[in-house]
Amino acid sequence: MAHIYYVESNTTHASNFVIDVPVGYHWLLVITKTPARFWVNGDVKEYPAHSAVLYRPKQKVYYQASSDYFVNDWIRFESNESYITKSSLPLGVPFSINDPDYCHKLFELLVIEHNYNRDYKESSIDYLLRTLFNKLLESYSHHVITPQYYNLLKIRTAIQNDPGDCWTVSKMADYLQISPGYLQNLYKKTFGISCMDDVIQYRIRLAQEYLIHSTQSIVEIASRCGYQNVEHFCRQFKKLTGYTPRNFQKTAKT
Repeated sequence: MAHIYYVESNTTHASNFVIDVPVGYHWLLVITKTPARFWVNGDVKEYPAHSAVLYRPKQKVYYQASSDYFVNDWIRFESNESYITKSSLPLGVPFSINDPDYCHKLFELLVIEHNYNRDYKESSIDYLLRTLFNKLLESYSHHVITPQYYNLLKIRTAIQNDPGDCWTVSKMADYLQISPGYLQNLYKKTFGISCMDDVIQYRIRLAQEYLIHSTQSIVEIASRCGYQNVEHFCRQFKKLTGYTPRNFQKTAKT
């Protein structure tokens, strides 16, 4: 189990903000939402927003704002769990986070659990920390993360949350203020699938759920999943699943 001494989410500091503790804390994890400067291997270097840094107990800690303000999530804690004490994450060296919104939500939940004495507080905190460290490991093993990656991730998350929206390449490109051709190349290079194929996959996945668990007609499901033409919906559904919507529905419910 872990014991949290303090945890904060989305904390904003002024431009003169500095943390300088030569003898260190307990375990300390900091995730930035703005650029910041960190002491690394004897030098103070600037790192971009969405950087994470993990400090072990008694390790020198130094970081400071590098612009008009500094925003971060942070947690100071102690733990003897091997997923923390034997983690392969670098110590005192920032690295980029590949899903900052996900990590931020975990911090928000950690703040809630820490501040309320609920029946399963300890185990809830442990599960949240385990998940957070899994996301950190995923990030650390990720390829180089460019600033444009985070905008692409926001688009993909929006697609996942609402695949039935009127998604077009032009709409996505306008959001990023890049050309449609460049968007398609960048999206496929980043996620291994074209942006419109991604939309189609999430639409068909949503349609499968409705076909199994709702009483709506196929026409209504097609419309809800972003298809104005039911025949087009049926063709794409069969191409991806091997079934017509009706046959899929019959097979799934037997």
